[in-house]
Amino acid sequence: MNQWKKFLIGILTVTLIVLSGAACAALFMGGFGMPNPGYAETFENREESEKEEKARAERGTDASEKAKTAGETDASEKAKTAGETDASEKAKAAGETDASEKAKATGGTETPEKKETSEEIKASGRTKAAEKANVVEEEEREKPPVRIILETEAGPEGTEESTRQAKEKEDCVLLFAGDVYLSSHVLNAYDRAGGIHGVLDEGIREEIAASDIFMVNQEFPFTERGTAAADKQFTFRLPIERMQLMNEMGIDIVTLANNHILDFGPEGLLDSLDALDEAGILHVGGGKDLEQAKRPEFIEVKGRTIGFLGTSRVYMDASWAAGASHPGVFSTYDSRQAVEAIREAKELCDYLVVYVHWGVERETTPKEYQRVMGREYIDAGADLVIGSHPHVLQPMEYYEGKSIVYSLGNFVFGSSIPNTELFKVILREDGAEITEIPCTSSAGFTRLK
Repeated sequence: MNQWKKFLIGILTVTLIVLSGAACAALFMGGFGMPNPGYAETFENREESEKEEKARAERGTDASEKAKTAGETDASEKAKTAGETDASEKAKAAGETDASEKAKATGGTETPEKKETSEEIKASGRTKAAEKANVVEEEEREKPPVRIILETEAGPEGTEESTRQAKEKEDCVLLFAGDVYLSSHVLNAYDRAGGIHGVLDEGIREEIAASDIFMVNQEFPFTERGTAAADKQFTFRLPIERMQLMNEMGIDIVTLANNHILDFGPEGLLDSLDALDEAGILHVGGGKDLEQAKRPEFIEVKGRTIGFLGTSRVYMDASWAAGASHPGVFSTYDSRQAVEAIREAKELCDYLVVYVHWGVERETTPKEYQRVMGREYIDAGADLVIGSHPHVLQPMEYYEGKSIVYSLGNFVFGSSIPNTELFKVILREDGAEITEIPCTSSAGFTRLK
């Protein structure tokens, strides 16, 4: 009996142990997500759900990428299309403008060119844009130098007319000398040598021959009439047959505005005008009346118009000044008349020379009124001011980029004052080049130093 009890108790104990182990195992496996018959369906459903979520995510990313790519491609295509359209429009506008300009230049008879295709226009627009960029870059790298350009009457800059006139303008040489009086010393030197080589040396003659225009101050009248001015220490005149010396010297134009042209009265001035006209030598600064005395002379040379005016602030008395109905010199005691004449003359020429008689004899320094007056002339439009009367050299001054030569001294005079000079101006396309050529004179003969 006791044995059966022990046997049953053992069986019950083993059964309880087995059941307890199974229950613990089930709890252990379920707690850590291990598959078991009770949880299999739930695990499979969750796995499928995760796969679906992953698929949806991938589909969303792919759609986003596609949308982004499509958007960028569309934007790129639009930008490209806009750029090409803009280039096309610019090319078209440029073509139309070019055609319009050509039509204007040819009076509207230009035959229209064949229309370009859209592809050609696009290519043209891109090419022109690239060329324009290159031009801008080139301009930024190297700016053209600034140049001094003389005022001209050429057509508007850049036109065919202005280009044509610019090409026609070769270098122009202007040459100036001071006082000329064919004194007995000069005539003797000429007669002994049998020609102008007895008065001017070869170097000076070559300078004159190489110039386009040579101008001097003629400080005497050609006449055999009239009466010598009273109370005047020196009175000059030459017979008309001696005009040949002026021609042989190569003189193109003279100023008569000085204190000796009326040494033998109005007759001497009038005879001189006729003699100079007969010899083909132009003259300024003196005339049969004020209108002629203040009239400028213009010389066309190498595509330029050169203007000349003569005026004097030195003469014997008021009767020497030209008036409305009597001969005389163009006076500049009151500079307003000369300034007005300069303004009017400048409108008619490219380069204006004013030759003025002023200063004090044998003084090498200009008076203050000379400086004031010379600058007034430049301000009014003169490009060059040449002075005479002191018989000696006076300095040159630059004012507003232009030259005022206060006195060139005696060029051909035969006096005891040796120092003189030639003043040369070369008009070039980029401005004026000046040269002072020193000379010396003695016994009627003038030579280069």
